[in-house]
Amino acid sequence: MEAWVTKAPSTARQVPCEQCPLRPLPHFREFTDPELKFVSSFKTGELVVEPGAAILIEGAHSAHLFTLLSGWAFRYKTLEDGRRQILNYLLPGDLVGLQGSVLGEMQHSVEALSPAVFCIFQRSRLPQLFRHHPGLGFDVTWLASREERMLDENLLSLGRRTAIERAAYLLAFIHERARATMARQTGRLLIPITQQHVADTLGLSIVHTNKTLRKLAAASLIRWHDRACEVLDVAKLKEIAGWSGLPEGTRPLI
Repeated sequence: MEAWVTKAPSTARQVPCEQCPLRPLPHFREFTDPELKFVSSFKTGELVVEPGAAILIEGAHSAHLFTLLSGWAFRYKTLEDGRRQILNYLLPGDLVGLQGSVLGEMQHSVEALSPAVFCIFQRSRLPQLFRHHPGLGFDVTWLASREERMLDENLLSLGRRTAIERAAYLLAFIHERARATMARQTGRLLIPITQQHVADTLGLSIVHTNKTLRKLAAASLIRWHDRACEVLDVAKLKEIAGWSGLPEGTRPLI
């Protein structure tokens, strides 16, 4: 069964920024020529990973920033006993590891959900970006602000939405984000998550999560596949969650 995800290049191939498959998408703003030239020099290579690979580890120091070029990943924190809270899901175009630039060490971990490719940037050159390219500096700030906004919405879900509203919001949110960043792909859009991922995001037990998701599936709003979820009726999920959807407009890409 075909999943609607971008195909990762081989380890021998590097995608030049000038030929980035994300740049032509209407979801992302256009670069000026000087910005594109800087970002091209800012990029030092690519990291190709398999599902389950750790990209960044909580408490670690990294010399690099990353942008997800293709595939899926997620950010999470863990307690000492191993319990995990998934904070957010990462899709193509998302900037990864900025927190370490400010706080010195990562306060969360990042793991790949699918085969994925990350563009690698040298963290030490970030001050040059702010100094010489204020437009790109604003973009980095915008991306950090958007992350805060998404966490606000997730906190609202955990604190005030019912279990079925939480699940409906989460799946509608991920689905809409994927539609925007994978708009050129054809075929069925499969979100590569398990019910355990959903439970760790919603703060519910796996039993409660399973019962909640079965209600959505019984209403023909979602369909579960092998380690993946397909959204069948995003409008109804948004209605259940009381969520109006993603804002219109373009967004930055580093």
